[in-house]
Parts: sequence; C-alpha cells; structure tokens
Amino acid sequence: MNEIVVRHAEISDAQALHEIYSQPALVRDTLHLPHPALKLFTDRLNDLKPGSRNLVACIDNNVVGQLMLMVEQSPRRSHVATFGMGVDCRHQGKGVASALMQEMVNLCDNWLRIERIELTVFTDNEAALATYRKFGFEIEGTGKNFALREGQYVDAYFMARFKPV
Repeated sequence: MNEIVVRHAEISDAQALHEIYSQPALVRDTLHLPHPALKLFTDRLNDLKPGSRNLVACIDNNVVGQLMLMVEQSPRRSHVATFGMGVDCRHQGKGVASALMQEMVNLCDNWLRIERIELTVFTDNEAALATYRKFGFEIEGTGKNFALREGQYVDAYFMARFKPV
C-alpha cells in the first residue's frame, strides 16, 4: 500500500476537493449539497477562518481526503474543536480517514490546547462511526430529524472525545 501523507491544504487542491465532494456518496453522508461549485472550495482555501486547520490526505501526491478542523473562537469554548471530513470513495477503507484523524488528534492534544473534540454523524454511517470510536469518540445524544437527505429527514449522533489525562 502506498504511503498516506497528511498536510495542510493548498489553493492548488481546490479542484481535487471539488471532485471529492461532488461524489454522490459524500453528498449523502455530509451536509454538502449536490453539484457544488468549484468556487466554494477556492473561497474556503483562499479565506481560511480564524482557528481553522484544513488538512488533506494524499496518496502519490493526489488528494484523496480532507479534514477541516475548527477551534471555537469564543473564550468560554476555546477548549473545544469541531471538524468535518470526507474521503474519496475510491480510497475508502484504505486508512485515509484514520490518517486524517490521527493528525487532527495530535494537533488538538499536543499543539492547540483542545480538551474536547465534537462532531455530528448520521446514525447510519457505520464506517464513520467505527472510525470515530477507534479514536475515542463516544455518542452523547441523538438529533432527531437532524438533516434532509434524499427527501427524508435523518437522525444524527452527537459525539465527543475528551483529551486523555
């Protein structure tokens, strides 16, 4: 298996991210809408919000996954981060999500003073749930009718991981 390299996203990655998030399975399992504009990704890469880290996973210099980490900017929640992630369908099951998660957890635990990492995930996304559990995330609750997907409202779990002591 080829090595997975995780690095910060660059402006030149916009096209690859556009292609990844245009895949029907990623639209289904994220809050993205079908047919995203390339401009959405160029704008996000050009104007990174304060406290954000935009990581990409590469195999053979090709972007195959992305994780956007957002550190809360409110002083009362500055110990908390949230994230969203997507992996190219052709590279799922190859450790890409785990590589992105490992780097994100390293940043949070060792560099950013993050004590709590939060996420939401659709309750039927078994692969994502398994990955999150592997990294210590636990379900804290369920959001009923959390989001519209393919014409039906679906539930999502609220999960969190605390920095180990």
